[in-house]
Amino acid sequence: MLSGDSFMLMGVGGLFLVLGLALMIWGKREEKSYYEALARRPGDAREFMEHWPPRQQHDALKAGGWIALAISVVMLFTGGVLYLLS
Repeated sequence: MLSGDSFMLMGVGGLFLVLGLALMIWGKREEKSYYEALARRPGDAREFMEHWPPRQQHDALKAGGWIALAISVVMLFTGGVLYLLS
């Protein structure tokens, strides 16, 4: 494999790394804003305490971030190994 191909693989891995971190930060912000909005509403203490009805948007963003981070680690590792072997 040419070294340019391994750099391309590492570049895409870096892109996934940035994407994963951005998704995790976005998920944390969404979760924080959701719970702060719930805490400001006086009549919805039960929804705040029991987390019912469930809202999965912030959890889905964080899960997508973890998946993108895992893909980036694999791609960066593979690209680094292929670069060292070429």
